[in-house]
Amino acid sequence: MITINQIREKLIEAIEQSGMKKSEIARKIDVSHQAIGQYLHQNRMPALDTFANLCVVLDIDPADILCTNEKLS
Repeated sequence: MITINQIREKLIEAIEQSGMKKSEIARKIDVSHQAIGQYLHQNRMPALDTFANLCVVLDIDPADILCTNEKLS
């Protein structure tokens, strides 16, 4: 099963690889920088439209973040 922690780890990795600051990402997707922190460090996931915008800003495939490209064991 795919877990929230796996999704969170992928988001953290994508943000680190983007080289952007969390505040810059937050501004681009029109959320608070606190919201970004909650997505990364708490059990809060972005709304679907926010997630889609996050993927666009980070230039990543949503399937990579959602771990749907990985085989389940």
